[in-house]
Amino acid sequence: MSKQASTVGGRRLAVVIAALVIAVTLVATGCSTSTNGPRNLAGPAWVCRPDQAADPCASSLAATTVTANGTLQAASWPRSPEASKFACFYVHGSDGLTGIGNTSLAVTRVDVSVAVEQGAPLSQVCQVWAPSYRSQTLPTVEKGLAGDQALLRSTSAVAYDSVLPAWQWFLAHTVGKPIILIGDSQGSAILIRLISAKLDHEPSVLGRLLVVILVGGNLQVPAGKTIGATFTKVPLCTASTEARCAIAFSSYPSQPPPDSVFGRPGQGVSLQSGQTARTGQQVACVNPAALSGGAGELDPYLVTATQNPRLPIPGYERLTEPVSTPWVTYPDLYSASCEHGDGATWLQVTSLAGTSRSRPVVNDNHLAGLAGSDTGPAYGYHGYEYSLTLGNLLHDVVAEEAAWQSSH
Repeated sequence: MSKQASTVGGRRLAVVIAALVIAVTLVATGCSTSTNGPRNLAGPAWVCRPDQAADPCASSLAATTVTANGTLQAASWPRSPEASKFACFYVHGSDGLTGIGNTSLAVTRVDVSVAVEQGAPLSQVCQVWAPSYRSQTLPTVEKGLAGDQALLRSTSAVAYDSVLPAWQWFLAHTVGKPIILIGDSQGSAILIRLISAKLDHEPSVLGRLLVVILVGGNLQVPAGKTIGATFTKVPLCTASTEARCAIAFSSYPSQPPPDSVFGRPGQGVSLQSGQTARTGQQVACVNPAALSGGAGELDPYLVTATQNPRLPIPGYERLTEPVSTPWVTYPDLYSASCEHGDGATWLQVTSLAGTSRSRPVVNDNHLAGLAGSDTGPAYGYHGYEYSLTLGNLLHDVVAEEAAWQSSH
């Protein structure tokens, strides 16, 4: 490969790494302090809500497509013409990277950065509500998953309880709108608890539910079934025309190891939502690229380092991005399918790049050495999976909204 091609490949890899470490590096550079950003002093604290000024979930979505041969093209997003008729409740993952316990309710710059990366794209399919809540910090989660069950239970309860007021506020201020629930990592664990404890027993709210998206939360179902165990009224999705169902998955490049944090029932992040059963159950896997089953190509959208030009990326410092837009997408780069083996169920993500290095290929050691994190094969592609499947998830919601509109 030519030196020029290698350099471009490195720069494009930097795009992917930037999307993952943006929150980490903001903390590392002293940007984790509270901001006077979006919150509602008369009610719950919000990172995003439709009627506030400077809403990070309304930030620019200008994107560039990088094709397999390296051509750059303007990209468009999956978009619903009925977006304003639907309301999303999005709960972010662990973005507090220091200290043991829970974060405060203050909206931080890290919260805003994560909302830009994960919440803003949802504006293409709905009005986005994203609460600020007392999330477990990453050191808390890691210590809890390492064996401190008392810490995990107590801080999980604090996080969950802090989301409930925002949930009630959301329901009261979106009356008449169909609702979509989206969670990533810890956010998925909270939504799993919320659905199990409340929605499963509230017919009026279930009647408004369009779809639930749970990324990296380890939702459990009876082996070979689409409903039961954790949820009793919300089955796994099997078609884009199906309402009141869940899309749930955790991704790996191969079979998760025995100590995996995702993909195996009764361990890892299952414990964040109180799912302790190991026998007779499996972790849910719904392929967002093929809801009815089988394999499908992923449609990734990633934030570029242009969102934060001074971002220190280990090994790629001072590189200039090959695109000027805040977003980049790489079609025909990955495929995915749900797989099951040796007690694990996971979304198998496979590179279609072959031997080419002109576009980035992710790995399962994405945060090693940053903020004290010790990720690796046990975490799989957890740091990438929201972005790798983002276009597919939006396409799924667009189809589900169209089906809802035609039947209501």
